[in-house]
Amino acid sequence: MTQLSNDCFASGPPVLSVDDAVALIAARVGAVEGVETVPLRRADGRVLAADLVASLPLPLFTNSAVDGYAVASADLPAATERTFPVSFRVAAGAATLPPLTPGHAARIFTGAPLPAGADTVFMQEDVRIDADGRVVLPPGQGPGANVRQLGEDVAAGHVVLKAGVRLRPQDVALAAALGQSDLAVRRRIRVAVASTGDEVVSPASPRGGSQLFDSNRFMLMALLERLGCEVADLGILPDDRARVADSLKAAAAGHDLIVTSGGVSTGEEDHIRAGIESIGQLVLWRMAIKPGRPVAMGVIDGTALIGLPGNPVASFVTCAHVVRPTVLSLAGALQTRTTAMPVRAAFAHDKKPGRREFLRANLRHAADGAVEAVKFDRQGAGMLSSLVETDGLVELGEDVTRVAPGDSVGFLAYAELD
Repeated sequence: MTQLSNDCFASGPPVLSVDDAVALIAARVGAVEGVETVPLRRADGRVLAADLVASLPLPLFTNSAVDGYAVASADLPAATERTFPVSFRVAAGAATLPPLTPGHAARIFTGAPLPAGADTVFMQEDVRIDADGRVVLPPGQGPGANVRQLGEDVAAGHVVLKAGVRLRPQDVALAAALGQSDLAVRRRIRVAVASTGDEVVSPASPRGGSQLFDSNRFMLMALLERLGCEVADLGILPDDRARVADSLKAAAAGHDLIVTSGGVSTGEEDHIRAGIESIGQLVLWRMAIKPGRPVAMGVIDGTALIGLPGNPVASFVTCAHVVRPTVLSLAGALQTRTTAMPVRAAFAHDKKPGRREFLRANLRHAADGAVEAVKFDRQGAGMLSSLVETDGLVELGEDVTRVAPGDSVGFLAYAELD
């Protein structure tokens, strides 16, 4: 596990911007130790541990990009069409080929190797066959047309995937095309997740009249598993400072990160802060973000802890913008800022300066074809339906104080936050 010092986050102003918080995480949290080799079919979503260098060129040989007829560029028709006898047929996977005789054509199929002497392919849709079975080629075709040259996609020796990349299906495909059957990846991050408070109970458990079923814990575990973490469920920690401290200290011994929900504000029944201070170091961030201002981060015996707000939407938003970059840093992944897609606002909204605000919204196509964001009508931080019934988040920067219909705003689809 990465061992952090207790004071590694003890710097900066009492209220951090989102960008400053992410930068602080990236600077302080290092990648965990441990590399394993996994087969390609298990590599999606994992973090590549070492650069992948192409040992072969792609394509592996010069081949046809289409079904058609291969000829030499020296024989290309100039002003009028020209008739060629068809010498032989070349299918994909052909092992040995005769050279092409000048003035002749070869029937060829997509992916088939070009025979020696041929360097241009005519699409079959552009030619005709005469009564004697010869192919008639039109003028105007350029030399080298419809041919994939050896190495034009990837040159041998080129770094095709850098260490730290979170592998995607297309990355796995590239590795397979280069003959790789498995890849070295970072081990999975081990994360313990807990909810806090006597006011919540697990689903299907007996519930008192003023208690709620715990939703945050399951949402956070799902988000973390999508990030490739190994997730342990600590359940619900009671409103008991000593028991909270004992549970978190035990979790720190076997995990790289602890994520809690609730109990991080300054109320008398918010025990996370005091509990952590008794066994480690906690820096209450109070991030300049809405929803989700009460966010805490600390260190217990070298293990990072992030305390998220108890309101579900605030927990979701801060998980995406604080927990996610922390997990990526621990996993040794390259940090890539999520890029908001510019769309047109179909709403008016006022906000306070100095904090970043996220509004739940849906996308629609306007009558003029432009993509518009429609603000969800219920923006409360406790409204789970607002996450379920929307497409993503409109991101309003710290300097924005008002949005008017027609303004350009940034939109983050929920899929971008995985």
